[in-house]
Amino acid sequence: MARALLIIDVQNDFTEGGALGVDGGAAVAAGVTELLRSHPDRYDLVIASRDWHNDSDDNGGHFAQDAAPDYVTTWPVHCVSGTRGAEYHPALDESLIDVHIKKGQGVPAYSIYEGTADDGRTLTRVLDDAAVTDVEVVGIATDYCVRASALDALGDGRGVTVLTDLIAGVAAESSERALHELRAAGAVVTPLVE
Repeated sequence: MARALLIIDVQNDFTEGGALGVDGGAAVAAGVTELLRSHPDRYDLVIASRDWHNDSDDNGGHFAQDAAPDYVTTWPVHCVSGTRGAEYHPALDESLIDVHIKKGQGVPAYSIYEGTADDGRTLTRVLDDAAVTDVEVVGIATDYCVRASALDALGDGRGVTVLTDLIAGVAAESSERALHELRAAGAVVTPLVE
């Protein structure tokens, strides 16, 4: 049995000042780094996802081009590959990450499970290769990509814990709904217990 940390989309465009910045995003970045530095043996594997969108198209309708974004299925341009917005927030120590997952790349993608590692493996394969049975989930945004990733991890047969002090959401109401949904689906939703 092994445990992994899934760090969801702690990128410049999703933190304060970014194209889709959420309040508390920078604090999540710093908090995740502090967790990993102060508990270097807590996880057998640390995996981080990034939105990594094309700059030459609407990414399968994900980017609003001909109308204003509806912030449900269409969004302002964000996390375009090779731009500062797509990079990890500087407070997240990239050297502590074992596996990088890129998602999007021409299509809408919310869950870390929709991406692939730099070597082409799916997340399921990465976790299986390391015999990971349980994951802890942190990152941005609670009500979108954290929610989708945690639900997919449950569907993948993993034990899932969402660390509530290391997530940030778009809106309080939708974030609370997402956490309620995750609890109902079988996830443990709790602050970090050290």
